[in-house]
Amino acid sequence: MEFHFLLNILPEEKNYRVSETNPTGVFVSLPQRMMADQLPPQQEDPLMDKFPHWSHPNVKEVTKDGLHARGQWASKAEFLLAVAGQIIGLGNVWRFPYLCYRNGGGVFFIPYLLFLVLCGIPLFLLETSLGQYTSLGGVSAWRTICPLFGGVGYASQVMILHGCVYYIIILAWALVYLCYSFQAELPWSHCNNTWNTNACFPFDQHNLTSNVSSLPENTTSPVMEFWEREVLHLSSSLDQLGPINWMLALCLAIIWIICYFCVWKGVKSTGKVVYLTATFPYVMLFVLLVRGATLPGATKGIIYYLNPNHTRLADPQVWMDAGTQIFFSYGIGLGSLTALGSYNKYNNDCYKDSFLLCLLNSGTSFVAGFAIFSVLGFMSEEQRVDISTVAQSGPGLAFIVYPRAVAMMPLPQLWSVCFFLMIIMLGLDTQFVSLEALMTSVTDLYPHLVRRGHRRELLLLFICIVCFLFGLIMVTPGGLYVFQIYDQFSCSGASLLLLSIFQSVAIGWIYGAGRFSDNIVDMTGRRPLPFFKLCWKYLTPIVCTATFLFSIVCWSPLNLGKGMAAPGWATALGWILTFSSISLLPIWAVYALSTTPGTLLQRFQRLCSPSLALHHYPTNTYISSMPLNEKQREPINNIIQDHMT
Repeated sequence: MEFHFLLNILPEEKNYRVSETNPTGVFVSLPQRMMADQLPPQQEDPLMDKFPHWSHPNVKEVTKDGLHARGQWASKAEFLLAVAGQIIGLGNVWRFPYLCYRNGGGVFFIPYLLFLVLCGIPLFLLETSLGQYTSLGGVSAWRTICPLFGGVGYASQVMILHGCVYYIIILAWALVYLCYSFQAELPWSHCNNTWNTNACFPFDQHNLTSNVSSLPENTTSPVMEFWEREVLHLSSSLDQLGPINWMLALCLAIIWIICYFCVWKGVKSTGKVVYLTATFPYVMLFVLLVRGATLPGATKGIIYYLNPNHTRLADPQVWMDAGTQIFFSYGIGLGSLTALGSYNKYNNDCYKDSFLLCLLNSGTSFVAGFAIFSVLGFMSEEQRVDISTVAQSGPGLAFIVYPRAVAMMPLPQLWSVCFFLMIIMLGLDTQFVSLEALMTSVTDLYPHLVRRGHRRELLLLFICIVCFLFGLIMVTPGGLYVFQIYDQFSCSGASLLLLSIFQSVAIGWIYGAGRFSDNIVDMTGRRPLPFFKLCWKYLTPIVCTATFLFSIVCWSPLNLGKGMAAPGWATALGWILTFSSISLLPIWAVYALSTTPGTLLQRFQRLCSPSLALHHYPTNTYISSMPLNEKQREPINNIIQDHMT
């Protein structure tokens, strides 16, 4: 939040207005279109006696009452890498290439780019700019810009909390595979392990040339048995959770410890770690791309990846897949972009950054398809089967198909280590950046409670331990089924679409698309294209609503695999997870309306206006949370905090 005072610290080109309830001389900073007459020069601020002299915005790390500074990115690169780490994750590698192949190859780019232009980039710019403009996390930013829609911020944080519980399980699985990759012979390449059964059969090239029609129907591959019997200890149904798999629990604890120390010092630590976690996956992706392109059958796989099939455009599911992929891969609706943007300098060019990051995200998805399908083409060539029999998405690609393909290569241990290191790094920065976004929102809601001593570190430790304990249920023999329920319901496409609709309505119609464009001009000096105002008001909410309705109409019960549908109680549990977040939208609106004084019309008017009096100080002094260009953030906040004490 930005506070601007009188005398020599006020920029001359700005205009200010005295608060009607403020005779003390502390002034409210307003958006450009709301500015009033110039202030009388003789008025002075009684807080000026406490105003320090500084040479750098972050020189004062702790106030007299022990309140820690909020912090900023040390450089623009930290912000770009943190956002890139958040939005570029496992979905770019294991979901987009498969969707492209399944939905018409190169033709899939038509609905994908359409959703990107109409929803992806406008909402990405909206969330990033909102955080930078308010200098607040996901919850406080929405309560400031449009108090009636504060539930959007709360719902997004609950979804982040759900994601922190189950998303990290994937990294625990990958860590198990990484550890086994250092053995002299990859354990999923043969059937001589203690966990293998008599039904295990190595489907390598030599065996496939023979007559395999006489094999029993229950024949399994060594990679499947490694996945189900050694890694998961998979049970036969959801009703049989079984005891905790302590090997997976140990891997889960290791990943949580890494995440904790990546976030424990806030943006100071997060901004440094992303230099490794956001760039290393690109090194590994490039290595795997070069290796895949040199394999026999790679051309065949790439042709399958991009082969256009125009008839697929008539299938509504293709358009639904394109829309959900945009929302999942761009991290829209989760509040992470708002939190990351809040640590920017006020005059950072978030408009340009949004275009660059969106281009990077979609470009990574496109290039990853070549790395994945060149290997699948090789696998198809080696096994002499159609590529449709080996192409999968999600965990099936990462933990079954790709390990099997790696086992067929020369130096399989090297390529296995490269692949699973890439998987861990891709997921790790998404995990801890989401955790940082959650901590930002909590800290901004209760700064005087959290930003003292080591309270932030202790609160973070508490959140990590609680999420770890909840995650233990997913490292049991039935944990994979619980993971699928979380994945299907807690952060579902329908929930993200609903949040995106409310975001667009709040900015486009209540706060004002024109006013928000003016705010971006005030920050960056660039006026967004008129197209963005059109999207925020009309195109984005219409497209999101249509996609949301389609997802509801086409909803089908969750399939847990092997022909097993989720039982009724599991589906009910899933819907409870869904409503635990989106129900906060009406709950907050009702709460805000019931606690705001005045008639019903006055309440709506007040709650649909930006909050210019969030902070109440002695002598009825009101300070605006709306920032202007001068970003001498921390020292001014420290003065206010000192004044409050």
